[in-house]
Amino acid sequence: MKRMFEIIDSSDGKHAQKTLSDENETLRLVFNSLAEGVIVADKDGKFLFFNPVAKKILGIGSKNVTPQEWTSVYGCYYSDRITPYPSEKLPLARAINNEEVSNEIIFIKNPERPKGVYISVSANPLRDENGFVCGGTVILQDITERRLAEAALKKLSNAVEQTADSVIITNKQGIIEFVNPAFEETTGYNREEVLNQTPQILKSGKHNSAFYKNLWKTLLEGKSYRGTIINKKKNSELYWSEQTITPMKDEQGNITNFVSVLKDITELRQKQEQEFQLRLAQELQQRLLKANASLPGFDIAGATYSAVETSGDYFDFLSLSDGSLGLVVGDVSGHGIGPALIMAETRAYLRAFAKRESDPAILLTWLNQELAADLEGEHFVTLILARLDPQQNLLDYASAGHVPAYLLNGSGEVAHIMRSTGIPLGIIPNYKFNTGETLKLAPKDMMLLLTDGIKEARSPDGTEFGFDRTLDIIKNHQQQATAQQIVEHLYQAVRSFSKNQPQEDDITSIICKVNPD
Repeated sequence: MKRMFEIIDSSDGKHAQKTLSDENETLRLVFNSLAEGVIVADKDGKFLFFNPVAKKILGIGSKNVTPQEWTSVYGCYYSDRITPYPSEKLPLARAINNEEVSNEIIFIKNPERPKGVYISVSANPLRDENGFVCGGTVILQDITERRLAEAALKKLSNAVEQTADSVIITNKQGIIEFVNPAFEETTGYNREEVLNQTPQILKSGKHNSAFYKNLWKTLLEGKSYRGTIINKKKNSELYWSEQTITPMKDEQGNITNFVSVLKDITELRQKQEQEFQLRLAQELQQRLLKANASLPGFDIAGATYSAVETSGDYFDFLSLSDGSLGLVVGDVSGHGIGPALIMAETRAYLRAFAKRESDPAILLTWLNQELAADLEGEHFVTLILARLDPQQNLLDYASAGHVPAYLLNGSGEVAHIMRSTGIPLGIIPNYKFNTGETLKLAPKDMMLLLTDGIKEARSPDGTEFGFDRTLDIIKNHQQQATAQQIVEHLYQAVRSFSKNQPQEDDITSIICKVNPD
């Protein structure tokens, strides 16, 4: 290294000593004025120079310690902030051993720097006039703020990259400069396809020009936009997006970019729509299943207990055209909104036909004709219609593939089983149903109409409730309980047998008791 000052007269010792002293002072002033920390050590590790910036950065100035003590005295750690930095691997120690080090990151934490600082260290060997290593120098820079900013930026970048919501960044003209992986996954476009495009590639055509004009007016006024937009994917599939667009501004307040965050809420919208439709269907069913019957000489009650929010089961009491009373229990295949709507349709048809006809077989034939046309084989309905003539105490019925109904005598014994007289409704058009046997009713007789949700209910070990248990429940309560109480006792018995496991099927029953004379 070339000296800053030349010695003018080497024979003049005093002049030479003053020149060297001036040179050293000048070097000291230069090093002390640097923004970086500077430390110089001889080949034994003794500090020859330690500028104030170095002390400020490290929190501790020059100490008369050996190189083996540097880590413990100054608190030197790897950038993980936990692992001590071996003293022999510190940049100054390596420089003394004739090694150059560039931009080594060290974390410093000691009593004077309890929160710790990150420093960048570069080191070089110090050589004498003959080129032999006689020490080493290091230059220190406090990079704590930069590291924290980088960490924050990396955290923000990771958050944007990993968020489940789509993120788009455009310039002021609306040209796309960045999209995150969630955007690619949601829209089907890859990043290369959309860069230098505009968000118009997502335009669905479901919003008019006034909508977009107002959107841009809001943004160019420096305000954020929040709203729900229907966008279009690469495959032309539409999706609902809850979208926020925010203008980004520079220090002078000028808009430089726009950041848009889009949350795909299509499933949520569909769920809300389904829940809305489900509530409507549920409210409709609750109104329809409030049927009751009042007939002199008889005690009649019915109930449906749904497995889910809506039911495919149904019961009803019909005033037939000849003055008799129709007792109806039906079961639509499946669960949910579809079967519930079919149930409502079945009820409406049957009530309309009942104003013109009273024969159960004819009524089921007409009903089947309409349902076969509407259902197109996708669903079917099992149903029993019993006609009760209160003047003559007669009972007849027609059953479309439904589970048997029972007529019990006053002792609780089965007097007659009302089996199916035809196939389920909605399968074969123009099918003609037959009427079952006409039965004479006696005082204290009781009729039970039900759906298979009672028989097929299971205990935790898989045992079916079955018809025998059903009839035992009816028999045990026949004399003392009302029809309504028997309906409720039957349901509670089924649920108790199932140990209140989730109900697998709808449960419906009608009890009709002939009063004593």
